[in-house]
Amino acid sequence: MSFSLPDFRRKWSCRGYMSAGAAMVTAVLGLSLVLAERAEARKYTSPLDIFGIAAPRPRPAVHSARIPLPRPRPEEAPKASDEAPPEADGKPSADKPGADKPAEAAAPAQKPVSACRLALTEEIAIAPSIPDIRGPGACGGEDLVRLEAVVLPDKRKVTVKPAAILRCTMASAIADWLRKDMAPLATSLGSTIGELDNFDSFECRGRNRVVGALLSEHGKANALDVRGIKLANGQSIGLTDRTMSREVRERVLHSVCARFSTVLGPGSDWYHEDHIHLDLAQRRNDYRICQWNVWDPLPQVAPLLPAERPEEAPPREVAAKPEVKPEVKPEVKPEAKPEAKPEEKEGADDEAVEKSAAPAKKPAAEGSKSQPRKPATKKRR
Repeated sequence: MSFSLPDFRRKWSCRGYMSAGAAMVTAVLGLSLVLAERAEARKYTSPLDIFGIAAPRPRPAVHSARIPLPRPRPEEAPKASDEAPPEADGKPSADKPGADKPAEAAAPAQKPVSACRLALTEEIAIAPSIPDIRGPGACGGEDLVRLEAVVLPDKRKVTVKPAAILRCTMASAIADWLRKDMAPLATSLGSTIGELDNFDSFECRGRNRVVGALLSEHGKANALDVRGIKLANGQSIGLTDRTMSREVRERVLHSVCARFSTVLGPGSDWYHEDHIHLDLAQRRNDYRICQWNVWDPLPQVAPLLPAERPEEAPPREVAAKPEVKPEVKPEVKPEAKPEAKPEEKEGADDEAVEKSAAPAKKPAAEGSKSQPRKPATKKRR
């Protein structure tokens, strides 16, 4: 193998070195750019990386912050007692939880008490408050009470049997009615009120218990059905009892129609023939309904026959019959009869003699009776 400088220059020129160096420089630059892009991609997640395959982002450096410590307690300050100071009212405050309850179990803020609830005190009625009722549809209500008894001005109690669940306004109206209207009525009868017969109060139903009807005021706890009022002496005032005095029932009628917006009783419909419905339904223009017929008492014995005519009664006048004019008939001339034979004349004469002799025997038969005949009289059943 021969080696010479011209051959070397011909095979390995400077241009070859230069092109190889340029290629190496280009490769180094490309590699540096790729590394820089990968480093930059670690900071931002690719939008197409939905499975989290890309390299995780580096966490930023956490710088510790210096938290200032509280100032030391001065020596002259009083020492804190281990026991908590007593509350002013004896109850823990609403914003501070109790010592035995965590902060999450603190009681919620109470609802504000209504003006009716503040006015309906124990001096007027025994009516404890109950929670609000939320039934199906629009049934239920707020500010409800359980009316157990009404306290009269003389401190006597009128028991409501059974206890009625009503709105506070309806319970207050019932209490005022018993205290101001029924108590004087019972006094006029010589006794006091002892018990109110509650037929129905709150019940989630339609009007008259008809399926698909409008919601009754009973479903809103705004109505009360009353059958009667019992007195302390044992007497009972049945509001629909016909044997009760009409004057007493009319006084009750006027009192309830003046206090309640709806009054339904006998005569309104056949659903209210044995009790009185009272409610405080609100209508347009303060429209009121008062439908209660106070029926008269029924007779003890139904009259089957008319009473007998007294002896001192004047005689009945018999109306004169109108005169009837006889009809005028046209005259008919009798036809000429043929003359009878002598034998026929003798037979006719014998028949006439027998007919004339028959009436003469009748009076003799009537006279043979010893007792006179009495006139016929009509018998009563």
